[in-house]
Amino acid sequence: MDVDRARLNMPIGEAMFTQRSIRRFRPDPIPIEDIWLILEAGSTAPSGGKRQPARFLVLTDRGVIRQFGALYREAWWAKRRDEGRNWTRREDIPPEERISRSAAQLADEMKDAPCAVLALSVAKGQAASVVPAVQNLMLAARALGIGSVPTTLHPQVMEQVYALLGIPAEVELHLCIPLGYPRGRFGPTQRRPTAETTFLNHWGGTVPWAPPASD
Repeated sequence: MDVDRARLNMPIGEAMFTQRSIRRFRPDPIPIEDIWLILEAGSTAPSGGKRQPARFLVLTDRGVIRQFGALYREAWWAKRRDEGRNWTRREDIPPEERISRSAAQLADEMKDAPCAVLALSVAKGQAASVVPAVQNLMLAARALGIGSVPTTLHPQVMEQVYALLGIPAEVELHLCIPLGYPRGRFGPTQRRPTAETTFLNHWGGTVPWAPPASD
């Protein structure tokens, strides 16, 4: 059986400019054919020396995801502790901290995500070859109407995650990407203008499309 790559027919511009972080998912399961296609897209990304060190661990079993979700939630709050936040529950997060409130909700609901993909590498220090694969994966998911967001874990739970999922010690875990059909909508995205984030020829060099400086 071959994967149907023709199903990824959304224009690349539409996929990129409407891709946003989706943190709220419907419980509907994702067809295994779609997961396969998403992973095929991830595997086509470039990697250093064509070594393809990226590996993906796909979680769909409800029992496993519930256990992983509990560890993810513990990790999320551990990161807030490291940041010096005095929050201990989602209700403590100020309303103006919109992204943090949304991320905390994901931490609470990760246990109910229909699918989670862990992006790893077979050797340490290979993030540069894993991140392009993750972006390909997420763009393919967007083209299929499936939401995603790249997330990280905290060292506090890493040993437990490795034990739960049987990950060898020499393998490095880089990102966790929950997947699901959105409760809400995709883009358009809101980002800082590239005139503020891009320089030409030297640090601080103005790009031609920057608006004229006001007097």
